[in-house]
Amino acid sequence: MVARTTKMVSDVYAGGDTTFRVNSKMYTKLDSCLVIPPTPNRAKPRAIIKFLGGAFIGAVPEVTYGYLIEFLAREGFLVVVVPYNVTFDHSQAAKQVYERFHACLGTILTSGLPQANLSPAQLEDLPLFSVGHSNGALLQLLTGSLFSEKIPKANAIISYNNRPATEAVPYFEQLGPVVSQMMPAVEATPFYSIARNASGDVWKMMLDAARSTLQETEQEILNSLTKFVDQLPSVMNEVTQGVSEFKPTPTENRDCFKCSYNVEHTLLVKFNFDTIDETDILEQTLKPRVESLGGTLEKVTLSGNHITPCIQEPRWQVGKLYTPADAVAQGLKSLSLNETKILARTISDWFRRFES
Repeated sequence: MVARTTKMVSDVYAGGDTTFRVNSKMYTKLDSCLVIPPTPNRAKPRAIIKFLGGAFIGAVPEVTYGYLIEFLAREGFLVVVVPYNVTFDHSQAAKQVYERFHACLGTILTSGLPQANLSPAQLEDLPLFSVGHSNGALLQLLTGSLFSEKIPKANAIISYNNRPATEAVPYFEQLGPVVSQMMPAVEATPFYSIARNASGDVWKMMLDAARSTLQETEQEILNSLTKFVDQLPSVMNEVTQGVSEFKPTPTENRDCFKCSYNVEHTLLVKFNFDTIDETDILEQTLKPRVESLGGTLEKVTLSGNHITPCIQEPRWQVGKLYTPADAVAQGLKSLSLNETKILARTISDWFRRFES
């Protein structure tokens, strides 16, 4: 069954097996993951890609990473996207991603993907690769270090960064005490009591009522906002409990990667206008370990910035007269999408070396 875009994304993740479309792209929800078949339909995918997006936006990858995922599918990959919620405990998040992905992969290998006319026989023995962006890249590295079995044959690490919480979140040191001091006053308000006691069904009814008045493109934004907002309470709860740093710390992560990283082949991707990128530091960390595994570590620099992987098509409506503004808008659209296409092609070409 193909659902309309108006179906809530959060409903799609609620369980079972559902196929739906966002911006004409087909997604199949299996367990807690999203599966995107190669396009156009192929007799057999080249490989399976596990995809992890960045913090917060990684919870709604079908909206935030739609074009990159589509480009990878066009390259012949079966893409399995693993949504996750943000937490300061990165090791816990990595373990959760590992379990979610392999539960989904087990379903695919057992039942195939009937929606894409792919049988289990066509999917068995396919190479497994992984693509991660920003915080998703960090979780990739942790997964490849915490586990030695059922890990990808090759990783593509995009825009890696892992800074201390005080640098990643400005004024973080002041945030915890402020939130803690504010909570008693907030909890005393009638609005807090109402919000806390309101059931999920009530919240859903309110969203559905709002959704019915919106245009399709606005509904996509609301879906994305809903998934984003859903993550905030748990994050703020960690702050009020005195969490002051990521777990493991950036230093502990580097030590872990240096001693325990198990993925033999890794592509590091950085962009020429990314001010928060730490790929160069990661390269120095991984190089001795990958060499000891007899593997491959390569770094490429592409045109773009930190959000190039999650670039969206500008919604520009051309008027009755084609103006210079229309020309500029279409030029920017072509440029931004072209950078994302180049990223997908770079990853595709590099993975091809390890498909046999």
